[in-house]
Amino acid sequence: MQTTTTLPAPVSPWKRFLKQWGMTLGIVLSVVVIIIWQYSLNENITEAVLASTIRQSTPLVLGALCGLLGERSAVINIGIEGQMLLGAFIGFLVNVWTGNLLLAVFAAIITGAIMGLLLAYMSVTLKMDQIIGGTVINILALGLTGYFYQVGLTTNGKLQPIPLGPLADIPIVGPALFNNPPITYATFVLVILVHYILFYTKWGLRTRAVGEHPRAADTLGINVFKVRYVNVIIGGAIAGLAGAFLTLEAVGSFERNMTNGRGFVALAVMIFGKFTPLGAWGAALLFGFASAMQTQLQFAGINVPHQFIGILPYVLTIVVLAGFVGRTHVPAADGVPYEKE
Repeated sequence: MQTTTTLPAPVSPWKRFLKQWGMTLGIVLSVVVIIIWQYSLNENITEAVLASTIRQSTPLVLGALCGLLGERSAVINIGIEGQMLLGAFIGFLVNVWTGNLLLAVFAAIITGAIMGLLLAYMSVTLKMDQIIGGTVINILALGLTGYFYQVGLTTNGKLQPIPLGPLADIPIVGPALFNNPPITYATFVLVILVHYILFYTKWGLRTRAVGEHPRAADTLGINVFKVRYVNVIIGGAIAGLAGAFLTLEAVGSFERNMTNGRGFVALAVMIFGKFTPLGAWGAALLFGFASAMQTQLQFAGINVPHQFIGILPYVLTIVVLAGFVGRTHVPAADGVPYEKE
């Protein structure tokens, strides 16, 4: 007796596109409608919301770049929060001691890179559980910054916006995109650069191969340990830059636990962005927009307890993750230590 197998009906490209990107397009269209509505009411408020969106999203996308560099090479980085916090603290101290903002930024970057090296050593060489390794970094950073923090330290200024000529005068988008301090501009460049390196260079191909099938990569002569070390260290440096943004560009001072969970939100942004730099940037902008909107709602004097308005960005993060985490392809070897035969 012969059995016949029925092939599934082919899925049209349009349906496939809607299934993958439908929710994203819906969110983007909703944001555009809100912006247009705001602009019709008050142009100045619209520009303020967009500028705030960029500011709020900058440390998140930098943290997401840190996380995805590690996860693309199969190292889970739960320590983004600690890398950002210690980078922010060291950058702040160097600025207090030297008054040199450029030197302070580099100090924050180097601090993040050293924390990345520590995570790589625990995860790749010692083969510790990577979640525990990241938690160690978070606890270490929180303890060190809390112990050595001194009230009353003041910096010699912070990084100021640099308008990019006539571009900064473009209505609505000009002040938000083309009148920013240096680290914000560096973030724009890093997103494009990391995307190009990951998907259009030999190093990026090796990184993705190590994250998907390290045994096959090793067979082809790729040094799995080296790839993981380099990616985690570079990711840590980017997290240190995110810390420098907080103390040297956004605020100009340091407070205990000033990262306030941004490292963990960056992980959510990375997942929502499907482990791609451009996707993570879009997700960070969405969260930044939600944060900017909740600030405007508080200024509007809505008769609702401010705690409920303040949780809006985090509720949005939960809703988005609930809709996207199952559709995201996680690198196959993510979190698995590699044992060389």
